[in-house]
Amino acid sequence: MDPSRLPAFLLKRGAKALIVVLAIVVCNFLLIHAAPGDPASVIAGQSGAADAHFMEQLRAQFGLDRPLHEQLWIYIRGVLTLDLGFSHRQQQPVSTLILERLPATLLLTGAAFAFAVALGVTLGALAARRVGTWADSAITVLALTFYATPLFWVGLMLVLVFSVWLEWLPSFGMMSVGQNLSGLPMLLDVGKHLLLPALTLGLFYMAVYARLTRATMLEVADQDFVKTARAKGVPEGQVVRRHVLRNALLPVITFAGIQAGQLIGGSILVETVFAWPGIGRLAFEALLARDYPVLMGVFFATSVMVVLFNLLTDLLYAVVDPRVEVNG
Repeated sequence: MDPSRLPAFLLKRGAKALIVVLAIVVCNFLLIHAAPGDPASVIAGQSGAADAHFMEQLRAQFGLDRPLHEQLWIYIRGVLTLDLGFSHRQQQPVSTLILERLPATLLLTGAAFAFAVALGVTLGALAARRVGTWADSAITVLALTFYATPLFWVGLMLVLVFSVWLEWLPSFGMMSVGQNLSGLPMLLDVGKHLLLPALTLGLFYMAVYARLTRATMLEVADQDFVKTARAKGVPEGQVVRRHVLRNALLPVITFAGIQAGQLIGGSILVETVFAWPGIGRLAFEALLARDYPVLMGVFFATSVMVVLFNLLTDLLYAVVDPRVEVNG
């Protein structure tokens, strides 16, 4: 990768990313407003005053009485200035709510992603090196089992085993309630609460990476340059690490970059099961309350993260494979 090309690459990809994010913002706005239900009715019902005059005041207060194109323009103008609106349910700015919940989601998805990639690539490489043996069969069956099992069922079973039966790990929340912890004890407490949701979210993606790594390593192992390295007497471990695994990681990196954004969507279910205070649970609560600004704010934040993950994937491609050039 030529470092001199990096600024131009980032500029071009940044412009493309801005267009993609704006298109996603428009689509999310139209889809949310096409959903059945009236937010003003929900707000009026929560306040206990659902008369027609009060509902008209609510629609005027939140801009719901304006034409759809005016609402869209107001929202896009707000997004461009990072003003994502106001939550009628939480009585706080949407950006404040997202910034409060985002670290918890990034912690959960980051831990699950690291666990899934590390264990998935390791198991996939082990299965490829021992293809046709009992170890290969066991890893394949294990990967297919976790891939076919619903996330919520895995989460409930982990809670049943490790929280209810063994009483080793907490079953919900991010920190212990009523304990004013700080420093290392607080980190250990958060780590204990993180284990079960991160395992639940990571096991599914671990299965995908294990299967993909195994398949790509077996494909690369039949290439001529690998046979040439073996013919020259290069040690088998070096052949696997430098030639087979490094080239097999390119499809894995591509898939990981795509699924890094999908982890945010998968976290909605996991955060709900484990009462994890992230933006996934925030989106679920906003959906039940018809809190449109919060829903659109969460969608905007996740779309930005997906675009950033794809950009990092392209840059990582050039690091792993020097033959890849960064072009706009």
